[in-house]
Amino acid sequence: MFNKKNTYRIAIAGATGAVGREMIEILEERNFPVSEIIPLASENSEGERLEFKGTSRTVKRLTRDSFEGVDIALFSAGAERSLEFAPAAVKAGAVVIDNSSAFRMDPKVPLVVPEVNGQAISGHQGIIANPNCSTIGMVMALKPLHDAATIRRIVVTTFQSVSGTGKKGMDELASQTVALLNFKDVETKVYPNQIAFNCLPHIDAFLENGYTKEEMKMVNETRKILGVATLAVSATAVRVPVFRGHAESINVETEKPLSPNDARAALSRMPGVLVYDDPGRNIYPLQIDVTGKDEVYVGRIRVDETVPNGLNLWVVSDNLRKGAALNAVQIAELLIK
Repeated sequence: MFNKKNTYRIAIAGATGAVGREMIEILEERNFPVSEIIPLASENSEGERLEFKGTSRTVKRLTRDSFEGVDIALFSAGAERSLEFAPAAVKAGAVVIDNSSAFRMDPKVPLVVPEVNGQAISGHQGIIANPNCSTIGMVMALKPLHDAATIRRIVVTTFQSVSGTGKKGMDELASQTVALLNFKDVETKVYPNQIAFNCLPHIDAFLENGYTKEEMKMVNETRKILGVATLAVSATAVRVPVFRGHAESINVETEKPLSPNDARAALSRMPGVLVYDDPGRNIYPLQIDVTGKDEVYVGRIRVDETVPNGLNLWVVSDNLRKGAALNAVQIAELLIK
């Protein structure tokens, strides 16, 4: 049972990473009732200073003893560290909201997008999982369509920015771009192939079925969040030379007919979704336009004329905000309500 208070001690594990920094910023933006913020990171970042509400905070090293007196621990330090340190946080009395893949498919751990299945947090046992960044954007757009017409099948191709890999991915894109524009050879360290001026159909490791881990995350997480264990989902995940923001081309087949106008109306009623769809005036979601925005943008809503009851959508969201940090903070907001 979560102990509700007027203010809360919040720990951020992975505070110096791209998502961790975004979490701190969003807690301040949304005026979350924080009595103390405790930034935690690896020994490489220990001693750095981070700002919260005009006050400088010293980053402490993440250990199993970091969570004494902490109410909520927001984790964005990778699956390995989550598996190592999240149980210690729960043992110390904190509720962990974890942004990694460590606990997402654990049947005892709720996998939550507040606007879609916020009620699921009631069954938590100390850990609540944040879904994959691409899954969040997709289910935000699909939930109102599923409620209106029942989705039978999903085919999705993602166009994921390098910030999904963190600062190191963004640095690699920047350095390769500078090198190529100066007619120099590129260095490839983060990605298996050049990312600048290129698209890589390869995110995470390949599995025996020919899909990548990233693609199967979208399949399995979507089924769990929407509560349809047999839902047909096929995903292709592509890394693109964009710094921030993930885009998705989504094709859905529904059991009942759903016109584009009815789909727009249903999406317009969905909290956190913005319909941005007037191709005749060149109005459709772009990754450069969603940076720093909280909403999931949906456009290019049109009939798939090759199948009965088919629709195509183009969905874009800021992967560091709604795709990660914002969703985690919204889960924390649900906890304290």
